[in-house]
Amino acid sequence: MTQLSKEQCREIIARRIAKEFKEGDIITLGIGLPTEAANYVPSDVHVMFQSENGMIGVGHRNLAAPRNAHITNAGGLPVHAKEGAVFFDTSMSFTIIRGGHVDATVLGALQVDAEGNLANWMIPGAFVPGMGGAMDLVVGAKKVIVAMEHTNKGEPRILQKCTLPLTATHEVDMIVTEKAVIDVTPEGLLLKEINPLFSLEDVINSTAAKLIIPEELSVKAA
Repeated sequence: MTQLSKEQCREIIARRIAKEFKEGDIITLGIGLPTEAANYVPSDVHVMFQSENGMIGVGHRNLAAPRNAHITNAGGLPVHAKEGAVFFDTSMSFTIIRGGHVDATVLGALQVDAEGNLANWMIPGAFVPGMGGAMDLVVGAKKVIVAMEHTNKGEPRILQKCTLPLTATHEVDMIVTEKAVIDVTPEGLLLKEINPLFSLEDVINSTAAKLIIPEELSVKAA
């Protein structure tokens, strides 16, 4: 079985998700792993990232000392502002999200299930500051992509039915992990691609939901 570090997993997932972005898209990235997808957008694809804290035109991470510490992504990390970037208050930010103006959103998850249900905001008994903007994003965005590691401490995170409190029902369109790319369809979870570092058997055994396996399965590296 292939063993990858957390950093390797995150890079594989972020790189693959960036390939889903289309010319002219407005995209909202959730806190954590999803924000890293902005670092891998091909130079010939022009998209605009919207941050729920009030910015359209989020650029790549600013690893140098920031000129303006107030220019951050949703996770509070300093970023570059792309040419043409605009800034606004939270009310306007969520008007954009709720109004259906976001082409795609990328969110982390604790669990996703075969019906496209998402649980990503709390574990019962554990302290959480709140749901954040996830509830609005999954309902308002035209496409919902989940970015997460395939398992947590060896336990599957893709289930037949979520067991944690739900963020939204029937809203997830795609799941991207370090092992596979899975489309959520009316018939169930369609295995679209597997990472060549892993076998089909490994993907099936680490998924607690039934997968639809196409006759011609794509094997692609991120």
